[in-house]
Amino acid sequence: MLPPRWVRRLVLAPAVPLLTLLLITSLPLTLLVAAFASPVLPGRLRPLRILLFLVVFLLAESVALLALLVLWLASGFGRHLGRERWQAAHYAVMRTYLAALFVTARRTFRLAVSLDDEQALPVEPGELDGLDGPDPDGGRPGPVVVLSRHAGPGDSFLLVHGLLQRRLRPRIVLREDLQWAPALDVGLNRIPTYFVASGAPSGTGTAAVAALAAGLGPLDALVLFPEGRNFTPARRLHSIARLEELDRHADAERAREMRHVLAPRTGGALAALSAAPHADVVFVAHTGLEDLSSAVDLWRGLPMDSQVEVQAWRVPAAEVPGDRVGAESWLFGWWRRIDAWLLDRHGPGAIPDAVVDAVVETGGVEPGDEPPADGPSADS
Repeated sequence: MLPPRWVRRLVLAPAVPLLTLLLITSLPLTLLVAAFASPVLPGRLRPLRILLFLVVFLLAESVALLALLVLWLASGFGRHLGRERWQAAHYAVMRTYLAALFVTARRTFRLAVSLDDEQALPVEPGELDGLDGPDPDGGRPGPVVVLSRHAGPGDSFLLVHGLLQRRLRPRIVLREDLQWAPALDVGLNRIPTYFVASGAPSGTGTAAVAALAAGLGPLDALVLFPEGRNFTPARRLHSIARLEELDRHADAERAREMRHVLAPRTGGALAALSAAPHADVVFVAHTGLEDLSSAVDLWRGLPMDSQVEVQAWRVPAAEVPGDRVGAESWLFGWWRRIDAWLLDRHGPGAIPDAVVDAVVETGGVEPGDEPPADGPSADS
């Protein structure tokens, strides 16, 4: 359960610099322990890699919190945070914060990231530190609504990092428990962000997404994950079952044809498209992180030695269907295209029928998997 804001501000946020100081002062001892543990534990230098990332993470948290405190004081004790000058400053802080974490994770855990965006989200040369891919000439500013596949740890942060490096300003829909990280909690609550609360009344999230989309400007990007949760075979089957329960048999049949993605929940996405008819739509597919769907998988996978491929397609606003039925069909069509892109990389045997049958025997539902088949999308 997420503690109230005053606890997060007065207890969690001040604890971060103290933890950072404690870790730095004890670093000789912790390095020695990690060095002795490395030959014993599986994975190449796993304890040392985790320790290095933890040090950088706490340093990044502490520096970001200090910068956010300075901005709060300089903006008249928070009175003028909504003004353009201070909004730009907050996006700059979040850009630097995520860049530090991304570069450290890429080098520490041996991640290679390649991008093919077909001019969807072009950047100037040198802007995307750590992403191997073309730097298209020319720029295509926003506003854009970004609809991304959701699979693997940190894919949302990878996407937001890429948008920030392109000098776009992401408006994000996230799960509320991400506010446990103090820098994200403070920073994102000062820029347009919606945190999905568990147990919120039906329709609350959709209305909030529409409000975020309505004010999209030329540098803004609204980020949604229509699947709502990280992909797993069990969640795929559960989403199909939910569609059947809601008598959405045609959608359930289309979902069965897709093997590597969950059926998109159309409520949040359609609310965003309706509220921002002037925005282009960018669809994002990625692969390379989907095998790390739990903390145990992540621990076993370190160092990752992973090749993360990212593909983006941009659809002009004029080509987005204006009616709800047409937009739903169009959205499913794009999700089938993402599934086909993944199939091309994984092959038809990536999720064997034997695995699917085994999931069916266990009921096809994972713990905590009881979200509605429609509604706003959130990061996990």
